[in-house]
Amino acid sequence: MGLMRSLLLAGSDSRWLREQATRRAFVRRAVSRFMPGESLEDALGTAPALRPDGIGLVLTRLGESVTDAAEAAAVAAHYGEALERIRATAVPAEISVKPTQLGLDVDPERCYSHVRALAERAASLGNFVWIDMEQTRYVDATLALCRRVRAERANVGVCVQAYLYRTAQDVERLIAAGAGVRLVKGAYREPPDQAFPRKRDVDDNYLELARRLLEPDARKAGVRPVFGTHDPRLIQAIAAHGAARGLAARQIEYHLLYGIQRAEQRRLAHAGHTVRVLVSYGSYWFPWYMRRLAERPANVLFVAKSLVRA
Repeated sequence: MGLMRSLLLAGSDSRWLREQATRRAFVRRAVSRFMPGESLEDALGTAPALRPDGIGLVLTRLGESVTDAAEAAAVAAHYGEALERIRATAVPAEISVKPTQLGLDVDPERCYSHVRALAERAASLGNFVWIDMEQTRYVDATLALCRRVRAERANVGVCVQAYLYRTAQDVERLIAAGAGVRLVKGAYREPPDQAFPRKRDVDDNYLELARRLLEPDARKAGVRPVFGTHDPRLIQAIAAHGAARGLAARQIEYHLLYGIQRAEQRRLAHAGHTVRVLVSYGSYWFPWYMRRLAERPANVLFVAKSLVRA
């Protein structure tokens, strides 16, 4: 599985493979398992099926590494429109944005202005803005962006990745800032001097960080801890730790991916936990899809079956 994950992550960076794959009907069919469509309306359309179980959404438009200021501004405008659509349709949804999609590589100050404006708009609508984490070279800039906006608005959180050695220190700084923290394992290809190479070590670090985020001082600081994992062992351990700390089930929040372990999503919601499904949409789906496969290489079997039926 380690070799398969490495191959998938390498493939996510291949322009040739992206161009070939996006033309193939069987690939698009396989992707539809994890992505309802390419438009905002497709993403919002997932809400009716989830609402009876009390499951909300986190919406993210796929795309990264924008190098044109006008394109970054268009992405920011899209998310502003998404917040308005969420309000108009009364869908229980939040947004999650990538800094490089909002122009971090072009103009960090303008990227900050975009995120701050979205946070202000979201606050006026009673909503929340998540900032996604990307490769290690963006970690410092992304965390600084979150802390800066968080100093002005409380409705901001950031994703951190358990496979990075540095994340324990980053979590401490985020706790001090009282920011929302969404903990994931990590889905990019990183060098061994930056990230744990063994899954067991990533899992152990994930659980240690999760427990830290549930400590009384973190909650007192205003941290909103969120756990983005489909690992049943970790989910069970986190819930048990929260219960041992006297937390109500609703205070343990999970963000799970659309189309993966739907029964588990319902089980957690019915157990009283706060559950949101991360719904991705947009045309720039190939790198994201390859990283999803790398997180769970067993999903490659699903693609293979689709190929046989093609």
